[in-house]
Amino acid sequence: MQQALYGPGGFFLRERPAGHFRTSVHVSRLYAEAVAELLCRVDSALGHPGELVFTDMAAGGGELCAGVLDALPPGVAARVRPYAVDLSPRPAGLDPRITWAAETPRNVRGLLFANEWLDNVPLDVAEADEDGAVRYVEVRTSDGAERLGAEVDSADAQWLRRWWPALSPGERAEIGRPRDEAWAAAAASLADGLAVAVDYCHVLAERPPYGTLTGYRAGRQVPPVPDGTCDLTAHVAADSLPGGVRVAQRDALRALGLTAARPPLALATTSPADYVRALSAASEAAALISPTTLGTFTWSLTPTPSLAPLAGTLS
Repeated sequence: MQQALYGPGGFFLRERPAGHFRTSVHVSRLYAEAVAELLCRVDSALGHPGELVFTDMAAGGGELCAGVLDALPPGVAARVRPYAVDLSPRPAGLDPRITWAAETPRNVRGLLFANEWLDNVPLDVAEADEDGAVRYVEVRTSDGAERLGAEVDSADAQWLRRWWPALSPGERAEIGRPRDEAWAAAAASLADGLAVAVDYCHVLAERPPYGTLTGYRAGRQVPPVPDGTCDLTAHVAADSLPGGVRVAQRDALRALGLTAARPPLALATTSPADYVRALSAASEAAALISPTTLGTFTWSLTPTPSLAPLAGTLS
């Protein structure tokens, strides 16, 4: 998975995510506006520092970072230092105010936002054999053929006992320890502020018995063959992430002011163009907070102590 996604010629070093799957960022500018509102609230909670850092993790084409900048009030935008963190080359035409970086800035104050990053942090898959021993699943790069390998090592076994226990023969688990470590490191980059990870997730009581690993190419779900030609993704064990407060995306976005309320019909008579724009915005908002699709994403909030009250207002 590491080689296929991030190794030489890997998928995410060659491809922009928008060409293969649709995230909340691509659905509507309203998403960036909501994140900008969150950044403004972080700014207030921090006492309006002279430099406010916004870090867009796994920035892809930089769409979220650029959208947040466009949506900020001028007084906040003037103090914001935006970072787009990604291993791919800087996109042509990206706002010059945005610093493109391969690593998160350290010891900063502000908001770190990771939209659909952790699902692409590489992990191992394990399966219980016919005797109940839990073994790594080994995969052939060329065609995705699988076999069971060695029993999981002590660190992974410990993670499984805590977060994905009691596998029956034939059942699988996706070992989320690398995601926990990656998230802890990302959140630790903040001297003061709020870190938010957004992804499809599951929790201990609802672990999928055969896992969630899959692939995407050009907008279609495909077998997860690790040959570098497709995205490889698996849902995140949200409850294992360190320091997280979990909230459904639909609730977080509503708390940030997003509404899918339709405009009054009277507006269609007095200002048809405004009515059409408002109706389109309501439709986009409905997609972001849908209880069956994007609204089911989980926001995992990891605040520093001073930002804990703010994190509580989103749940």
